[in-house]
Amino acid sequence: MTAYWLARARINDFDEYMKYAKRVPEILRKFNGKILTRGGHHRTLEGPDHFERFVVIEFPSMEDAEACFNSDEYREAAAFRRRNNVGENELTIVQAGDLTPT
Repeated sequence: MTAYWLARARINDFDEYMKYAKRVPEILRKFNGKILTRGGHHRTLEGPDHFERFVVIEFPSMEDAEACFNSDEYREAAAFRRRNNVGENELTIVQAGDLTPT
């Protein structure tokens, strides 16, 4: 079943953050990830307005989404934004569909 990466980010050092951001599209393609939105115009309707960049990536399955995140390629790319407070990220993988209990 389809799964999505839902990411929120705040960029503290643009040049260093771009060392991460430029590598990601190729890594996503390797794991069948499809960019649905990546840093487009946004408006926070509820909750804290802390993040400034929002990303949604579609994968064929939870397994593909997790494999991408856990890959050596992604870990190496993410290291650029994780060091020296270059960026703050929150990333969640969510399975598609309405799974609300009834």
